[in-house]
Amino acid sequence: MTRTVQFITSDDVALNGDLSVPDTPWAAAIICHPHPQHGGNRYNDVVQALFDALPSAGIAALRFDFREAFDHGRGEQLDAAAAVDVVSTRVPGVPLFSVGYSFGAAIALGMNDERLAAKVLVAPPLAAMDVNRGMDTATLILTPAHDQFSPPDATEAKISGWPQTSHETITSADHFLVGRTASVTERTLQFLTANN
Repeated sequence: MTRTVQFITSDDVALNGDLSVPDTPWAAAIICHPHPQHGGNRYNDVVQALFDALPSAGIAALRFDFREAFDHGRGEQLDAAAAVDVVSTRVPGVPLFSVGYSFGAAIALGMNDERLAAKVLVAPPLAAMDVNRGMDTATLILTPAHDQFSPPDATEAKISGWPQTSHETITSADHFLVGRTASVTERTLQFLTANN
């Protein structure tokens, strides 16, 4: 069942989202959307594909819109933290995952919540990010073969030495993944199933 949810961040910002919970969820995921200043929202095609696929595979999913006043990733981290709280309360006792696309992948990467069992970063803009350390959380990075912002070679160089990190390339795709969302959802589900 899918329902609209509202929740409040630790700095008192009200957020809206959609929560889809299958009958017997074995896990739950927080889905972070692309850059809000470039048209990204919870209805983005990649986010929509993930939001449809995860519950069909038994994973509850929360997609939400980041705060209206863009905060260069700082406030958006608070948004994501509040989303984890919502999911852990409404779908208790199951492994939690963070999944992000583009800017949302950068936010998912920065989520340092011990409740998270795994992360999936779809087309993260790593080439433009100051990230020098790995994460303790099992992480899958999916990079489009022709990504305009962080191509596979640049991504691979950035994550060299990161523990528990897998890197895969989505062939025949650029950053926007037009026509390749099925590959994204398939690989995401395989990884999450293996890391619950």
